[in-house]
Amino acid sequence: MLSKHPIQIYLDDRQDRTLRRLAEENKLSISALIRRAIDMLLAQTPVEKDPAYQLIGLISSGLHNLAEEHDEYIVQEIEKEGK
Repeated sequence: MLSKHPIQIYLDDRQDRTLRRLAEENKLSISALIRRAIDMLLAQTPVEKDPAYQLIGLISSGLHNLAEEHDEYIVQEIEKEGK
């Protein structure tokens, strides 16, 4: 399970009422509903705006099929360490 980090926000009366009603209707906690809303917002963010996008192409492994075969390469490295 991923770790969760507490955050405090202030809602106006309309937001609070609506959020509580939606949580009750969907049988979710308010926190779960807010996390879903954040996930929806993040999904709309273009991948180019993600800071991790800047890492693409930063280094070269010299392997032509690393993306497709990364699991196999990891297993090979673990086996090397075990010998």
